[in-house]
Amino acid sequence: MPFVNVKLVEGVFSEDEKHAMAKALTDVMVRFEGSEAFREVVWVLIEELHTDGWHIGGRPFRGPRSLMETLQNSKALVETVDGHPTTRPEWAEAAPVKKTGE
Repeated sequence: MPFVNVKLVEGVFSEDEKHAMAKALTDVMVRFEGSEAFREVVWVLIEELHTDGWHIGGRPFRGPRSLMETLQNSKALVETVDGHPTTRPEWAEAAPVKKTGE
């Protein structure tokens, strides 16, 4: 039986939105399984986690309220990257780790 586990920031989606998400994920799994017979055995578990447990880039994440801050930090980092790295060594060279205190 397919089991889909979704973890969300608590309070971001309404109950109706979570039900719609579970239905859409079930539809995807049925399409990939290749038979409508699988619909009744697709399990979808949606877990909501309190924002205290979420961190992005080493900073606390407060759900949608901190989205703009996160996007601005990402944009700032992208603007410092030299070239178009595609491998880990290229990334290490293009955006080296800052020393403590920088």
